[in-house]
Amino acid sequence: MPDPELPEEVLQEAERLTRLARDAIDPDERATYLSARDELVEPHDFVARLRDEDETLVLHPAEWVDDDGTVRPSQIDDVDRGIERPLSGTGEEHEWSAVEEHNAAVVEAVADEHGEVHAANARAFADFLGNHYVRKIETAGAPEVREFVEEYYPRNAWPTTEQQSLLSESLELIFDAVGAEVPEYR
Repeated sequence: MPDPELPEEVLQEAERLTRLARDAIDPDERATYLSARDELVEPHDFVARLRDEDETLVLHPAEWVDDDGTVRPSQIDDVDRGIERPLSGTGEEHEWSAVEEHNAAVVEAVADEHGEVHAANARAFADFLGNHYVRKIETAGAPEVREFVEEYYPRNAWPTTEQQSLLSESLELIFDAVGAEVPEYR
């Protein structure tokens, strides 16, 4: 099997930036994320866009696309070169056990660095993302964080008063542990 044209790290970062752009409230912030994504895939001769109707990141080889962004079917040599990544739900590459293993490592890192109260909040967030979305922590966007804070956490996490009072800080520490920013969910 030939090497993929886009390395997995590039695909994951393009996916993350697209989620951040999708969830951004400020148009300038959205434009910044989209620009960073485009600069990321451009050296690999790819063009990225979000297919809104099903929230899917679509990446096409640049030679398939006109200057106005229109895909030219006559230029498509091998449809398998195109890449689609759903931004909501899961894909085969995100099976539950791999996601749980990743998120559990994040919870452990939070516990080691910041103690059990933050670890309990991290575990609740990891459980929510893994069981409801089968997603790694760093892929959570504003809608998922908002749902966790407003609906899941008060009903399902059974937090102590101390855990509740530290939830915002815990979210900062959780996202910091994966090298990402907390999406603006308020």
